Amino acid sequence: MNAAPQEITSLVGREVYSNNGVFVGEIEDVRLDLDAQAVTGLALAELNHELFAGRVERNTGVIVPYRWVRAVGDVVLVNDVIERFDTESDEQEADAGQSPR
Repeated sequence: MNAAPQEITSLVGREVYSNNGVFVGEIEDVRLDLDAQAVTGLALAELNHELFAGRVERNTGVIVPYRWVRAVGDVVLVNDVIERFDTESDEQEADAGQSPR
């Protein structure tokens, strides 16, 4: 069954979670490609500060690429790559801080 199209503004205010259930943030705006007439990103605010600690200042947001979106309903689910961003960055920083053997 095809759902009726909804206005893009209906995304604003929805909560975003990873597909593992980790809260990411709340949609504040959308990024559009007017030539392609497509949504290219979701601007998030009210971020999960544990997820973005040390990378994003409080009172700022992030833009999540729309290609990471897995499902849109009452909430928006994105790939768990958002969670791996945090651990991969920590691992890279740890590797950079190690002395050569």
